[in-house]
Amino acid sequence: QVQLVESGGGLVQAGGSLTLSCAVSGRIFRINTMGWYRQGPGKQRELVAQITTGGSTYYADSAKGRFTITSDDAQNLYLQMNSLKPEDTAVYYCNSNLQPYSSTYYENCWGQGTQVTVSS
Repeated sequence: QVQLVESGGGLVQAGGSLTLSCAVSGRIFRINTMGWYRQGPGKQRELVAQITTGGSTYYADSAKGRFTITSDDAQNLYLQMNSLKPEDTAVYYCNSNLQPYSSTYYENCWGQGTQVTVSS
């Protein structure tokens, strides 16, 4: 069974930095995309940044110039967040669109989320 486990969230002052990590485990045949989503209080879940296996990246306008998404050879995922703002406060979720060995289809897998709180 595929699992995604986030870590690295916490409380930080505005202007500070955090790095989120997502450890991916399980028998994975191939990955299409990996990304970070967030859901702030009273808001819908939104895509923050995404990376393909080819290395192409996408950033939401709110993340451009401040956040950097990367992955490593072990298929783990990271989000470096700089110049954090109070409006970045949210639960951040790791996501992967992948094909497990046990399936012939791609599946959308989610982590349990990690809280990021930015104080003003």
